[in-house]
Amino acid sequence: MQNKSQSPCETCGQNPQSKLKKLGVDVDKTDYVVALAGNPNTGKSTVFNSLTGLKQHTGNWPGKTVGRAEGGFMYADSSFKIIDLPGTYSLMSTSEDEEIARNFILFGKPDVTIIVVDAGRLERNLNLALQILEITDKAVLCLNLIDEAKRHNIEVDQRTLSKDLGIPVVATSALRGIGIPELLKTVDDVAKGKIICTPHRIKNVPKEIDSRVKKIQESIEKIYPGIPNSRWIAFRLLDGDEDIIKAIKEGEFINDK
Repeated sequence: MQNKSQSPCETCGQNPQSKLKKLGVDVDKTDYVVALAGNPNTGKSTVFNSLTGLKQHTGNWPGKTVGRAEGGFMYADSSFKIIDLPGTYSLMSTSEDEEIARNFILFGKPDVTIIVVDAGRLERNLNLALQILEITDKAVLCLNLIDEAKRHNIEVDQRTLSKDLGIPVVATSALRGIGIPELLKTVDDVAKGKIICTPHRIKNVPKEIDSRVKKIQESIEKIYPGIPNSRWIAFRLLDGDEDIIKAIKEGEFINDK
């Protein structure tokens, strides 16, 4: 990961959260779209409420029974729409929740994906984080519940974790407002390209499979030049993923932002 800007603490001033304006549901026209993803019980909804000022879900996903929360905030003269995705343990599309979360990150093409993890249960949360990093190259890891982890004598080396994942890592306790200003600035920097992410991707793939994936990947990139997740899509096509096959046929990967 290459950081082209100063660290959040160096530039945020005495009251960095003063740059935040909660917009609630007023999100008709925004500069950037942010996806909020994570396992259940990681404090994801608390992060959402901290940024938007909303206290409850506002409806359902179109054609689904799963709750949908959507809100907005202003930060540093830019407006953001944030989508709280259903809490899931994976993106394998074996349930309605997983399908919604995966398809939004893939087809909704958010400018930034915030991955919320429980600092005290990091190992089990990283499975989802690594799957998300196969899909998108613009993400921030929100290391939440750091106060709970500390009470159990658990400390996470943020610098090493950030280096290993190739994305920024921000420690927070959303319920107490700790780290939210730093999270805001980091999201803003990633959205605007001031922080360049180099996310961790699958390696050590058997040669036969890798060769087939590369051929499929080349075909995808001819159809969708510049697509950031062609390798992941190739893996899913090789696996016979019906949603991805349909998306390729119907042109859902076209960036129409």
